[in-house]
Order: sequence, then structure tokens, then C-alpha cells
Amino acid sequence: MKKKQVLVACGAGIATSTVVNSAIEEMAKEHKIDVDLKQIKITEVGSYEDSADLLVTTAKTKKEFAFPVINAQSFLTGIGTDDTKKQILEELQK
Repeated sequence: MKKKQVLVACGAGIATSTVVNSAIEEMAKEHKIDVDLKQIKITEVGSYEDSADLLVTTAKTKKEFAFPVINAQSFLTGIGTDDTKKQILEELQK
């Protein structure tokens, strides 16, 4: 399986994306999935349109992308985190 490029984005690319980034890194190690994590601002997503496999974001996005987008606000609220992790894992295993 090829290495997956995963964009982890929030408004500033610092605070909330760090929490999500760590969780994805942990899941990838646990399931032996090779990932290239890019922690970015939501405004930078467009520059990765040709290379990314997945966007996981705590920010709102109205734009459509060529890759799946998973909303990870559950990591901030603590509600539904397991479901979000399951979604992320399913995309990584494709």
C-alpha cells in the first residue's frame, strides 16, 4: 500500500490540528499504515489538491476537493470521537 498523504487542518494550523494530528499518527502506527501527515491552515488545503489523499479538519470548509474530507470537530467536543476515528481509519485503509 502506498504512503497516504493526510492533511490535518484547522484555522491557524497550530492548536486543534495538533490534537488531531497526534491521534492520526497513533492510529497509523497501531494499524501499520504508512502516512505522511501535513499539519496546515485550512486556507492552505488548495495547494495540496494534486497530492493529498485525505483532509481531516476541525475547521468548516464549503469547498469540494478531489479527496475525502472528514470533519474532526468531535476531537474538540469529545462527542463522537470514536466514530470519527473509525471514519479516518477506513479512509486510510483504502
